Amino acid sequence: MVVRFVLWNLADSKTTIGELRRYLRDESVEQFADVPGLRFKAWISDETTERWGAIYLWESAEAAEQTVPSQASELICKDPEIGETFDVEATIEGRFVVEELSRLGLAFER
Repeated sequence: MVVRFVLWNLADSKTTIGELRRYLRDESVEQFADVPGLRFKAWISDETTERWGAIYLWESAEAAEQTVPSQASELICKDPEIGETFDVEATIEGRFVVEELSRLGLAFER
């Protein structure tokens, strides 16, 4: 398994975190539901520093190399400042068990 981490600085972008949240809620999350080899994806943000990114957990390095259905780079009008892939050394699930991890987070809070 591998983890892919991408991070943008939105300070010099015309896109806001609010606009990207709407994009997640209305389009992006659903598009990732059936991506082959994707075990987990979390979109992340920090409004104070105007940063936006994602963490992907892939079944294999080959799966991580595929083109994904994301328009984030187009919406932000640039490639991420950070885009790196790491091998997963170990995983664990904590004691707190959530029945459903899908569609949690600020983009879905209204």
